[in-house]
Amino acid sequence: MRILVNDGIEPIGKKMLEEAGFEVDMNKIDQADLIHKLNAYDAICVRSATKVRKELIDACPNLKAIGRGGVGLDNIDVEYAKSKGIEVINTPAASSRSVAELAMAHCLTIARFVHLSNRQMPVDGDTRFNELKKAYSKGVELEGKVMGITGLGRIGQELARLALGMGMKVLAVDPYVSEVTVKVGHESYGLEARIVSVSMDEMLREADFISLHVPSVGKAVLGRDEFAKMKDGVL
Repeated sequence: MRILVNDGIEPIGKKMLEEAGFEVDMNKIDQADLIHKLNAYDAICVRSATKVRKELIDACPNLKAIGRGGVGLDNIDVEYAKSKGIEVINTPAASSRSVAELAMAHCLTIARFVHLSNRQMPVDGDTRFNELKKAYSKGVELEGKVMGITGLGRIGQELARLALGMGMKVLAVDPYVSEVTVKVGHESYGLEARIVSVSMDEMLREADFISLHVPSVGKAVLGRDEFAKMKDGVL
């Protein structure tokens, strides 16, 4: 089987595919040219840049599989591909921890004004040091604060683990998940914690931090009505 890896892959991934007997082509083909060139391959592996839509699928009857190096499948016409007998594969757990850590990094950065101090101090630190220092000292600790998480999928659960480890209370909202049990700390010696999904109103009313981990629902998850229910200063 000949696979086009169009949006890049780690060397270890290429090696694993080749050791499994696949021919791997790493040459990037522009989106506009794919419709003319993809038929030379049996499968395509994409990330988020390349789109695999109905027109491309119809133009490539040899296509047997579409792989997505990531979680979301918004750039692939999944159901249409499946109707044509094409296997669609993604890697739902691959980036969960990484995304959750990034979300927590943003929480810490904003709570401690790291984003502002890194920009302002090099420029104005010599002349406004005391003023800037006073402004940045208004940062808050995360311990004891409430982390509101919308979406208790893999990423939401990973963020919950991090928040609990920081001493935060977690209020999660997910209409499809009533409760989950997560392990806080290392998998070999961590403690288990039970998280029960609450109403959106309760979360909005109590949360000091809110992090969204849901796919597109066709409209804003947080609109005017939701913001009106939040605490002043919520992050």
